[in-house]
Amino acid sequence: METKYISHFIGNNITKLFGKLPNGESVHSCKLINDNGMEVHIINYGATITAIKIPLQNGTMIDTVLGFDNLSGYVDSFAGLDAPYYGATVGRYAGRIKDGKFSLNETNFQLNTNNNNNTLHGGINNFSQKVWDIIDIKEGDLPSVKMRLISPDNDEHFPAELTIEVAYTLNNQNELLVSYHATANADTIINLTNHSYFNLDGHDTTVVNQDLTICSDKMLETTMTSIPTGKIAATTNGPFDFTSARKCPTTIDNTFIAPNYNEAAAILYSPKNKLQMTVHTTQPGVHVYVGGACKAGLNAKNGAAYHSRSGICFETQNYPDAPNHSNFPSAILKKGDVYHHKTSYNFQSL
Repeated sequence: METKYISHFIGNNITKLFGKLPNGESVHSCKLINDNGMEVHIINYGATITAIKIPLQNGTMIDTVLGFDNLSGYVDSFAGLDAPYYGATVGRYAGRIKDGKFSLNETNFQLNTNNNNNTLHGGINNFSQKVWDIIDIKEGDLPSVKMRLISPDNDEHFPAELTIEVAYTLNNQNELLVSYHATANADTIINLTNHSYFNLDGHDTTVVNQDLTICSDKMLETTMTSIPTGKIAATTNGPFDFTSARKCPTTIDNTFIAPNYNEAAAILYSPKNKLQMTVHTTQPGVHVYVGGACKAGLNAKNGAAYHSRSGICFETQNYPDAPNHSNFPSAILKKGDVYHHKTSYNFQSL
């Protein structure tokens, strides 16, 4: 079924055809450009960020996120186990739900499982693999694109029909704002995030020479299979203490307690390019990930050979497995309520 577009979106300066799925459905790419020349590219397959290009002070342009040159790269990346989710919008539930089970309104639900008998990032056929409708595009001083997805009741065995909108807005302070809204026709659970892999030295290098600050001294304690125990652990003076800048770890897969939106949740800095990215979020957590899902064997953009240290993710979200822990922030979206969260990524040359 062909994606619905408002007719004036086609042929403008922002939107172009990115490719077609095997069923013939078209996927489009939208390019946002600010007055500084910064570019953000998004496709409506998975409402996915495919490029964030930053002009450096030396006059060169650097692409700071991992991805693929073509649609088949994104589609094929979900084949098999351990998909990388490059740049994708993740849902219905970002992170893991233990054994794919939760209870809501005294009803037990069994979700599709796709990660060590757990449900990860929404299940098997998740939001990252859906074609979203482009419902609004704006040019000018604040270029933006808004996409919508309607997830039917029992999608991956989640309850309720859920309507989700994600908007990407670029300003002249080199800040990308990602805003999420959702409503449901019955009570359900929800946890949305973006899964971009960032690299301020360029998507075809390694992140280990960059400086990472995580603005939190608390994190979730987890089991060996990355399921939260329900306890909050202190990071002070331990291996996960990034309250002062340290080199990016070679592997990390942990959720940190995020401060309020007015304070930075995380900061990434490239000494090589003197480029800094600051992350702010209204979400209660930021899941920081460097690791094996970003692997060799994928046909990366510009012929890059990605590896486990090619990028770092800042998955701003509710806590993994929150529906099974009463002391975690609630993941329930009630009928008639509105889910709304925002995350910003601000790039500065220092």
